[in-house]
Amino acid sequence: METLRTRVSARLGAIVVAGTVAAVVLAGCAAEADPVERAKAQVSAKEKAVAEAQTELTTASGAFCGASKDYIEALDSYGDVLNDTAPTVGDVRNAGADLAAPRQDVVDSAEAAVTANQALYDAQQELVDAQVALAEAEAGPTGTPTEPAPAEPSSTPLAPTASVERVKQAESDLASAEASITDDTPLKDAAEQFNSAAVALEMAWLALFADAGCLTDEQAVQAEAAVRAYTSALQQDLLVAGYYTGTVDGVYGPLTVQAVEDLQKAAGLPVTGTVDKATAEALQAKLAELGGAAAQESVATTAAIQQTLKLVGFWDGPVDGVWTPELTAAVQAFQTELGVEPTGTVDAATIVAFEKAISDLQEAATAPTPSPSSSDG
Repeated sequence: METLRTRVSARLGAIVVAGTVAAVVLAGCAAEADPVERAKAQVSAKEKAVAEAQTELTTASGAFCGASKDYIEALDSYGDVLNDTAPTVGDVRNAGADLAAPRQDVVDSAEAAVTANQALYDAQQELVDAQVALAEAEAGPTGTPTEPAPAEPSSTPLAPTASVERVKQAESDLASAEASITDDTPLKDAAEQFNSAAVALEMAWLALFADAGCLTDEQAVQAEAAVRAYTSALQQDLLVAGYYTGTVDGVYGPLTVQAVEDLQKAAGLPVTGTVDKATAEALQAKLAELGGAAAQESVATTAAIQQTLKLVGFWDGPVDGVWTPELTAAVQAFQTELGVEPTGTVDAATIVAFEKAISDLQEAATAPTPSPSSSDG
């Protein structure tokens, strides 16, 4: 009997243990099979994938900006290769050879950035799909999702298509300029062809560099002010030379491009719409041809603006005829005081407002002063 009792107890204990283990296993299987928990796990995994893809894109974008900076600096050096030396035609033909390495680096980094951007888009799309699946699982087979469907991701290019196409065209133009130079090409023509193409390519890359977000906010503001100041001075010179008919507004728009192209055509230079060394010299020669007064009008105009701002307390810098970002800021502050749009350039609205302010001051100064009455004594 004792033996039988022992055997029965042992058997019952084994059954209890087996039942406990089975319950645990079944509970685990039930948890694994729960569609809501499985969907939540998918969402977590996809969120992690998006974060990793974003990190990869940030790294790739940084590499592209670094490679772009190196390439622009190389272009800048080769754009001026003829300025401080006495090269031969052979030198000009080979001047772009050292651009090959930085050009390949920037192309490779651009492709890597584009690939990383696409990978981020794909990861975001997979996350949206996982979020939709979770909402459906939580709603059940006949329920309605409690949350609105997440927005579909949009594939945003790293830079505007127009900027990229402009760079591609400028790269092609530089390659054509290099290929067209032979040992029989006159040195002057070879220099002008290469320099103009290199400067045009550099300008295109500078625009792409900014459009791709490679500048900090502060750098972007400084760059915009510098470009506006340079363009205003250029427009003034082109206006005096008779090539520009628009407003001196600091915007390098179609009228400015057309004016530069007209100047280049008149001077027999490669027509690019950008100002390289030969174009700048042609413009100065045209101003000198018009006479000393015309040649100095641009500087005199800037100096007059500086002097005017100094008199009204908005400029404490030198009166030297040199337009700087600080002068642009001073003009903007003065425009704000006058109640006109602070463009940083002396446009028609600014002149009208200034003339009105001067007129008001003159009227106040010449207004008769009331005579004191006997009771004032």
